[in-house]
Amino acid sequence: MFSGGGSNQYARLKTNLRLALNRLKLLEKKKTELAQKARREIAEYLATGKEERARIRVEHIIREDYLVEAMEMLEMYCDLLLARFGLLEQMKTMDEGLEEAITSIIWATPRLQADIGELKVITEQFTAKFGKQYVAAVKENQFNTVNDKLIRKLSVQAPKRLLVEQYLIEIAKSHKISYEPDPRVMMEEGGTGTLLDFGMDNSRNLGPGGGTGGFGGGNVGGGGGGFAAPPIATEPPPPIYPERGQRFQDYENSSLDHSMERFLHKELEANDPNRSLESSMTPTAPPPTYEHCKRLRYSSPSRCIEMIKY
Repeated sequence: MFSGGGSNQYARLKTNLRLALNRLKLLEKKKTELAQKARREIAEYLATGKEERARIRVEHIIREDYLVEAMEMLEMYCDLLLARFGLLEQMKTMDEGLEEAITSIIWATPRLQADIGELKVITEQFTAKFGKQYVAAVKENQFNTVNDKLIRKLSVQAPKRLLVEQYLIEIAKSHKISYEPDPRVMMEEGGTGTLLDFGMDNSRNLGPGGGTGGFGGGNVGGGGGGFAAPPIATEPPPPIYPERGQRFQDYENSSLDHSMERFLHKELEANDPNRSLESSMTPTAPPPTYEHCKRLRYSSPSRCIEMIKY
């Protein structure tokens, strides 16, 4: 907590957060414009065959791009603290929702205070609120609460050679300049130079039995762990309906096994040359009587039979 004049200290902290936010935006814009100008210079180096000079300049551009990304993260953290400033004033201990933002700003201050002086003032105010021991531990990231991406962006390590080559490829492409990347770097860092190996050789295709050799097993197929073969889709048998002339009640009472057996042997019976005409006829319901037709209010029994039949 602030030792004395708490309201004034919080007002000063809020003002410095706003100043840091505006300063970060200006620096991001300025460095982005300088990076665009440097890209044009690198394109000229590539056009004149000065590739080594271009690689050195690209490393500088990569560091500047990392720095701009780190500034964007700090800008986001300052905006978050301003949005939750009421919570920052009332909390007695470190809040989990603000811990990453506060510790990341404290950790980045020694690395950016030359360009953004407001960060130094903000860290001093955090020191007055949370104590010197806590701030010293945060600067060493002893609590592991600093954003990992921010740590990577502000590291002093040289960029990878593959990343340098990728920058050169994109710069040459955007300025329509022919450039051949170093094949040794592409092979060393990126394998075959592609993100995925689709296995154009048939001997490298994985079969369902594992190993290599395609789906037929090939020369070395059918071995250990591979991708399981997808299940083969089978068409379901067609639904079985009552035959013509069969009463629905009789069909409903018939067993499923009998219906399935009739369906499976239907084709065999149709192809049997010794089958008689009588056996091939489908049994029909008995003809209706005159009394039945009279109940159905038909004037003629033949009309009743005709309607029932069709």
